[in-house]
Parts: sequence; structure tokens; C-alpha cells
Amino acid sequence: MSTRHLVDPELASLLGLLPDYHGISAETLPALRAQIEDLAKQQIESTDLTHIEMSEHIAVSDNGPPVRIVVYRPLPARDYSPMLLHVHGGGMVMGRPEMRHANLVSVARNQECVVASVHYRLAPEAPFPAAVEDCHAALKWLHANAASLGVDPSRITIAGESAGGGIAAGTALLARDRGGPNLVGQMLTYPMLDDRTTLAANPHAGEFVWGESSNWFSWHALLGDKFGKETVSPYAAPARAPDLAGLPPAFLAIGALDLFLEENLEFARRLVRAGVPTELHVYPGAFHAFDAAPDAAVTRDFKRDWFAALAKIFSKLPLQTSVER
Repeated sequence: MSTRHLVDPELASLLGLLPDYHGISAETLPALRAQIEDLAKQQIESTDLTHIEMSEHIAVSDNGPPVRIVVYRPLPARDYSPMLLHVHGGGMVMGRPEMRHANLVSVARNQECVVASVHYRLAPEAPFPAAVEDCHAALKWLHANAASLGVDPSRITIAGESAGGGIAAGTALLARDRGGPNLVGQMLTYPMLDDRTTLAANPHAGEFVWGESSNWFSWHALLGDKFGKETVSPYAAPARAPDLAGLPPAFLAIGALDLFLEENLEFARRLVRAGVPTELHVYPGAFHAFDAAPDAAVTRDFKRDWFAALAKIFSKLPLQTSVER
């Protein structure tokens, strides 16, 4: 049964503009990756970098290859700025930092923070634990080089959307369990958290943009033969973590029609139960990647909520443990 009637009317036109990520396969993946490369180029060419310094750095990992990090720094440069460590989306199998170029510039400019986005390795060429290890290596490098970047190492927050949100949550778990570097918060936008998710969990979720078959392909690309088994690591699928205590304050945002709705609701519930300050926002009529519609009221609501939570985290103010909308 179609859920088209549940879509926010202001988002309906977006469905014809977003890339079709249904039915991703080994055959279609190269074309989709090329499409994202084109999007990244367009973003770079069309985004105003006034008062923003963009640079690239290489983090040397203890156990893996060098990790490329793209850094956006507001000008005039300041010392002890907060930092947002960003992890891009793409289903674990696609993407690069520049695909969110305009958004990252906007965050750096509006929040007066340094933004660093990680160019992590992609599955299936680099399965788990490549991506989360790359992000943890980037976090360690950024923390160690905070002074030269003008960053306050005690105010680093991690953020990501979709697969990037799942990797961000996995990196937060990894940092907790390895004794740092400490994060002051985690901003998880419709995060991909659980390899066990199916449409059976919610008959009204997952029809648009990102569906069950693409989810299956991506998790299988990341996990291989371990996909769906009890041995899956929580650093790959954070929903599997037996204990969420001691994690940094969390912000989660999800559309009511998103395939990841149920896993996000359950993860937020468990965070609250573990004593982690948590804000959860569920947006009616919104599907995966709904915030690509910049003029929709629901997108404006999301951005207001997201920026407000980030400002509180950077200021080390307590988040309200709440569920809204």
C-alpha cells in the first residue's frame, strides 16, 4: 500500500528531484557514485566561500591508510573555536565530504565553528571496520592538532546523516571504549543504525528515497557474511551495542516515513534509559533526506532544532531529554 498520501505536500515535488536509490546493486553503484561526484563538483562551484577558509589535511592512522579530512574554518580565524566532525552519508557505499559542501560552509559560518569532514573508505571495497576506524583516526588527529587548527579540543562534536549518522554513532562508541578522544555531543540525522531493519517494522516507512532492498545491499556490502548474524559489531551497527551509558549527549532527527524510523526511536529510548541526555525529533510527512527541500516548513523546523541543539552542545549546556512532534 502506498504511503504517498502521508507525504508533506511541500515535500512531494522533491520526490522527482532526488536520485533514485531504490534497488542499489553492484551494477548500478558505479553510476550512482559518479552522480554524487557530479553533485560535489556542482556544490563546490556554486557555493560562496566568503569568510571561509577551506583546506585539506591528512590524518595518519595507527592501523590503516592515511585519511583525508576537508576542513572549513571561519575567517577571521579564532583560537579555541568549537569543532564539528562531520561524517557524510551514502549508504556506506557512496559519497565524499564535498557532497555536503554547501551545508558544511553554512554550519561553519552560522555557528562560527570549525567543520571537518572525513573522506572515509567505502564498502564493498573496504568493508567494516574501515569507515569507523577512519573516522576515529580523524578524531584522534583533529584532537592532537587542535591548537594549530584554532580548535578547543574539549568542544568537538560528531555529526552525520544517514549512513554517516550511523558511522558517527559507531565512532562515539569506539571513542568511549578506547578511552577517547572525548566528544561533547553527537548530532545524528536519520542515522542508519541497525542491519536488522526491515519494512515489517513499520508498514508506513521506507517507500521513498531509501528502501529495504538498498538497505540490504549496503549492509551486506559493509558486513559480508556477518550480515544479520549475532556476531555483528556494535561499531558497525550501533543499535547492537549492549550498553549505551557514558556516551555524549545526543540529538536525533528522523522523518515519520523514513525506513530508519523504528531503529531511531528505539536507539533514542535506550539512550535515555542509559542516562544520556537525548533530544529526539520526529517530523510528520517527512521521508529520508527530506531536508533537501530548503524552503519546506518541515525543513526549516528541522534546521532550527538542529542548530539550537548544536549551539547548546557547543556551550556545554544540558540538552532537554525530550521527544517532540
